[in-house]
Amino acid sequence: MVEMKNVTMVYESSRTEALDNVSLSIKEGEFVFLVGPSGSGKTTLMKLITGEIRAKSGQIIVNDFDMRHIKRRKLPKVRRTLGVIFQDYRLIENMNVYDNVAFAMRVVGARRKEIRERVPYVLDLVGLEGREKRMPNELSGGEQQRVAIARALVNNPRMIVADEPTGNLDPVRSLELMLLFEKINDMGTTILVVTHEKELVNAFSKRVIAIDNGHVVSDGKGGYFDYEIE
Repeated sequence: MVEMKNVTMVYESSRTEALDNVSLSIKEGEFVFLVGPSGSGKTTLMKLITGEIRAKSGQIIVNDFDMRHIKRRKLPKVRRTLGVIFQDYRLIENMNVYDNVAFAMRVVGARRKEIRERVPYVLDLVGLEGREKRMPNELSGGEQQRVAIARALVNNPRMIVADEPTGNLDPVRSLELMLLFEKINDMGTTILVVTHEKELVNAFSKRVIAIDNGHVVSDGKGGYFDYEIE
């Protein structure tokens, strides 16, 4: 699923070494939390996985694609195997719920019949049945995030990468969202959640990878970690 070996990433513009000789593996079907303070390298690691940036050295394999040497014209193929969820939702404001989700299928060339069948199924899965015609500004923060999840799921990706998905939600909605991710994971989708919410991570018995100053400082299961994050 994800295999990183001796990965180093340096931002040439600032000469900042964001990752230093990092190695980690995420297997198909896992649910993993990635934690760490601001500037630790979490976002860089996520961008390497999604192909937004390229590492200076090392090896990165994502869903059988070599991310260090892949040609740019092939990046869309990689991204079809990934569903990415952002903290700020990034919904299209002038499209209703149905069209926001359907748009993700249209851009990859899905047929109308596939869209008509798949979109209602995914909206029901994330608890948005009956809200298909609502506009983003008519939804709560939690509902908007569920639309973002539905959009990430609709093309049946092998892996979901969520960047601080609960950052704009209250504790109750955050817990509901994680339970939804757990449900999606139980259906076979690999989940990687980047977060700084210690209490939320500790509520689940999942693998936790902690990163600081460009290094992996801990990696284990158990649902509890005492690593300080901000």
